[in-house]
Amino acid sequence: MATNRKMRLSIFVVALAAAPLVSAAPVIDDTPTRVQTPLKVGMRPVGTLRPKAVGDVSASRWTIDCATLDREHYDWRAIREYLPPLGIPRMRQQAGWARCEKDLGKYDFAWLDQAVFDAKRMGISTWLELSYGNPAYPGGGTRQLAGGFPSTPAGQAAWDRWVEAIVTHYRGTIRDFCIWNEPDLKVKSVTNDVAFTVDFAIGFAIRTGEIIKRIVPDARISAFALAHARPEWIEPFVKGLAARGKLGLFYNIAYHHYSKNPDNPVGYEPIEKSREIVERLAPGLKLMQGEGGTWSEWGAAGALRMLPWTEFSQAKYDLRRSLGDLGHGDDTDVFHICDLEYRTSGFHDGLVRYGLVKTTGQADGFRVLKVKMSYYAIQNAVSVFNDDLACLDRRTTSRVSGFSQGYVCDWRDRRSGTPVVVFWEGKDIPTDSGETKTVEVSVAAPPFANPVWVDVLSGNAYRIDATQIRAENERTVYSVPGYDSPTFITDRSVLTLDESWEARWLREQDEAK
Repeated sequence: MATNRKMRLSIFVVALAAAPLVSAAPVIDDTPTRVQTPLKVGMRPVGTLRPKAVGDVSASRWTIDCATLDREHYDWRAIREYLPPLGIPRMRQQAGWARCEKDLGKYDFAWLDQAVFDAKRMGISTWLELSYGNPAYPGGGTRQLAGGFPSTPAGQAAWDRWVEAIVTHYRGTIRDFCIWNEPDLKVKSVTNDVAFTVDFAIGFAIRTGEIIKRIVPDARISAFALAHARPEWIEPFVKGLAARGKLGLFYNIAYHHYSKNPDNPVGYEPIEKSREIVERLAPGLKLMQGEGGTWSEWGAAGALRMLPWTEFSQAKYDLRRSLGDLGHGDDTDVFHICDLEYRTSGFHDGLVRYGLVKTTGQADGFRVLKVKMSYYAIQNAVSVFNDDLACLDRRTTSRVSGFSQGYVCDWRDRRSGTPVVVFWEGKDIPTDSGETKTVEVSVAAPPFANPVWVDVLSGNAYRIDATQIRAENERTVYSVPGYDSPTFITDRSVLTLDESWEARWLREQDEAK
């Protein structure tokens, strides 16, 4: 017996030694109580939004940002499993010419393959940004943000060869491309600097777009990802494309959107002015928000730095940014899936906490530390505001009163036509307060049969009682809570809900009466 025990122990030890080491990753919580906030609404809970993973829902207007892999600011292997449960079916990646071609004429795409093909297996397509220069060539530019276009004939010819090689490599896998990141970042003047840069950019965009279209004829190409939606850049750019007969090369113009208050009217004014320019000069062209988000804690470098952000205020910001973009008519990008460690940029230094998941830096293997509140908030938003709904954006007829600067947008369930009305207080930067006020939402539709009020951040849905509803001039008015984070009203039949213990207990108490 002792010999057999020793033999079994030896076999166990050998097997354990041979087994691969597996590190326990932070759990993605899918329970109805996954988000805890100080919100108190005094209404009866009826359930919590059920998360919907990639494949469970179509959410074509959303992109999750996975950029900066070209500069090794995070590790794909650490964050890959956190992508499918979000429900977002497209990711943004930056190709990084300098990382692909370290030795002249020799291309290494293996580092990017691991992300692109892995994502495809998980049901996630790639929006590939062809970005940054290559210092291996004279006049080839740098591999960093705001490094400038390749400026010499040799650098531009090498760029062309690289574009042809990488587009050919991913032919049949990638359809969506973007040409260059934030070319306007260092262009401050609205006169000569812009005119010179835009003129150069027109030719650069055309030469790159024609290479892409020759290899992938049905490619959808974004003409740049501008640091801002700048009318003084967009108008001459569109006019220049039109004058050369090249508008058909491009699907959209992408812009980045960072402002302390995501609903600051001044923040959307240049976007709306840019939209008017595009609709007037190039009706087939669209705008797209290609990068937006904020920190989950205080940080010293980068966009929206040196403000007292927390996970709670980050989640509010990301929701307001994303649903505001969609409500204004543009597709939206959530920056970023994880925190990043910048080591090769003069704009950022060290760890920047824009991520939906918290990660360490390179010295600690870029490992994931936790899933943030913003992860679940975006997951909740995608589970509802996806292709099952139609956004009426500028055709919104609902009204909200009781806010200092309220935002409201109408959506409709495509199958039933049921309204989904989203609203929030947009006057200030998102706070850490869960305090609500009673607001009145006026909807040009009959009352919902089973009305509910939903807090997008937590995913919690609450019953709207008859005492909170009244008819007024052929409209229905709902008296419900509102605060500085998106909430919405609709009929419960539109939603897929899970019951928390509290909601289940309350239901069972009713059934027992």
